[in-house]
Amino acid sequence: MNLFDVYPVSPIEITHGKGSLVWDAGGTEYLDFYGGHAVISIGHGHPQYVERLKTQLDRLGFYSNSILIPLQQQLAELLGRVSGRPQYQLFLCNSGAEANENALKVASFYNSRRKVLSFYKAFHGRTSLAVSCTDNPRIVAPVNATDQVLFTSFDDEDALENVFSRQGHELCAVIIEAIQGVGGIRLPSSSFLKKLRRLCTEYNVVYIADEVQCGYGRSGRFYAHDHAGIDADIYTMAKGMGNGFPVAGIAISPKFKAWHGMLGTTFGGNHLACAAALAVLEVIEQDKLMEHAAGMGAYLMEGLEQFAAVCGLRGMGLMIGIDLPQELSGVKTDLLMKEHIFCGAAQPNVLRLLPALNISREHADRFLDAFGRVLKSHC
Repeated sequence: MNLFDVYPVSPIEITHGKGSLVWDAGGTEYLDFYGGHAVISIGHGHPQYVERLKTQLDRLGFYSNSILIPLQQQLAELLGRVSGRPQYQLFLCNSGAEANENALKVASFYNSRRKVLSFYKAFHGRTSLAVSCTDNPRIVAPVNATDQVLFTSFDDEDALENVFSRQGHELCAVIIEAIQGVGGIRLPSSSFLKKLRRLCTEYNVVYIADEVQCGYGRSGRFYAHDHAGIDADIYTMAKGMGNGFPVAGIAISPKFKAWHGMLGTTFGGNHLACAAALAVLEVIEQDKLMEHAAGMGAYLMEGLEQFAAVCGLRGMGLMIGIDLPQELSGVKTDLLMKEHIFCGAAQPNVLRLLPALNISREHADRFLDAFGRVLKSHC
């Protein structure tokens, strides 16, 4: 049997990692400034994280949600404290797409409506309704296609008012990233998000904050929406939640009432997943990684300003996008193959920086120096 060939892969086999460094099978060291799509939040092989998982695995790796799992309640309490939303409720699942699917389902149960508002260049996952809310027709199979999802312009208050005035009473939910990741590190204004919050309240539309990539401290606040000073009805989270262990969840406002069978999952909230997620939150809290992410993000942005004449810059905290002109489209490949630095990319020609939240200044300087060399070689 062969693998189903859906991933374009670099010819590199990573065998081990420590902090923000990884090594390939030949012993070459790489700086990880991408973390596997913003997944590595506290660094590779963090000792507290490894110990948590090993200890739990020695006791019990898995049992289903048909029994008491005290680790789930511990995680809910810690997440509520660190996120500043202790009154919210937690449902645990396995991936960002699954989190968004469940959030949309809760919303529709709540107001008995069907239509969903999403935004151009949004990415919310690859399954069923999540992919229908994603602005990429190429990955929407015919079976996923639906006329229940509307798209409007991101950060356009007039367009937003127009949609709500015409169809606000039909909308079940709005789903939005406070920083679009796959869409190219695009940020809406606080004014736009506040208007969206006001309109959702006025029309009884559920506000779903997709924090799968931009959340969990990456922006310098726990949720990227926090910068706008608003509360969503449901927050979805995944990538940085388990530092590589598959775990996801939705934080649900108290206005939603659960009933048995409303949602369900086999693997969500299992013992190992909770151990991983607890370790991540403990490290974020004790090492003040949100503050560190804000500081290091500002340091990187300041260092990148020297290149502003040839590329555009966008971002917040440790979620940074570098707009490259077409003639510099080879920069990402050169950073990887010549400078041994992993970065991400988004179309068209946007370099995405998503390092661990505890990245060091030394590693930030290493990236800035390498980026400067690569740009010089192309110019």
